[in-house]
Amino acid sequence: MKVECASNIGFCFGVRRAINILEKTASERGGVETLGALVHNQQVLNRLSGMGVRVVKNIDDISGCTVAISSHGVGPAVLAELKSKGLEIVDTTCPFVKRAQVAAKRFHDAGFFTVIYGDVNHPEVKGILGWAGGNGLATLNPQGLDDIPDLSRYIGVLSQTTQIPTGFTSFVKNVIDQALVKDAEIRIADTLCHDIRDRQAAALELAGRVDLMLVIGGHNSANTRHLLDLCKTVSNTHLIETASELQTDWLKGVSRIGITSGASTDETTISEVCSYLDRLSAGA
Repeated sequence: MKVECASNIGFCFGVRRAINILEKTASERGGVETLGALVHNQQVLNRLSGMGVRVVKNIDDISGCTVAISSHGVGPAVLAELKSKGLEIVDTTCPFVKRAQVAAKRFHDAGFFTVIYGDVNHPEVKGILGWAGGNGLATLNPQGLDDIPDLSRYIGVLSQTTQIPTGFTSFVKNVIDQALVKDAEIRIADTLCHDIRDRQAAALELAGRVDLMLVIGGHNSANTRHLLDLCKTVSNTHLIETASELQTDWLKGVSRIGITSGASTDETTISEVCSYLDRLSAGA
């Protein structure tokens, strides 16, 4: 079997930056708490836990005087509450997420209703909605706008940073089709992450040349699942979190395997999968 990794694999810029900040903070202070998981990858979280990084779900659970904000970011109300408690804030919010937050605030300040193409239950999206000042919604279905009475004629549209570009384009077209009958003014902000966009393109190109595509990453990672959905359109594709999830039945009749990863998958996990495939190939 020939195994080939996509050209864009491993940690993205935002995740690597967040981990570097957190490792430095934990080393200097003997540990640190993060409000929510830094990233959606259990292997990375386990390694950080060994360095004294503790995840708390709620502000009331914070026991120290320093708290780190995850790469997914938070809304202004959360920031204000943290500051009101006198906590020192270590902000690891991804710069691309920050850009989306700024766009949402800009829409709000201009009196626009913000529509986010994204998963309303994702922490990144919740934070961006906060910057929209309560005057917005998140959905992956443009038809959902029909259910909102008195929707503003001033609409700002942006995307969760990890969504698939073609999906966002289609969504925007649908919003325009619905809103233009209301004498609306529409503003669109491209808030898709450049790194994720390149990663998706590289994965799709590789998937078109192999018999089997493996996407390595957390099962609850949004950007990883988007890679899975994208690669499935052109190749037999499976999502695995570690090498232990590989099933030998998948490899029957396979001569070329492609590998890509989510943006929060560390190089060690990727190497373990590649090594396992090499051993299987040698044994065959």
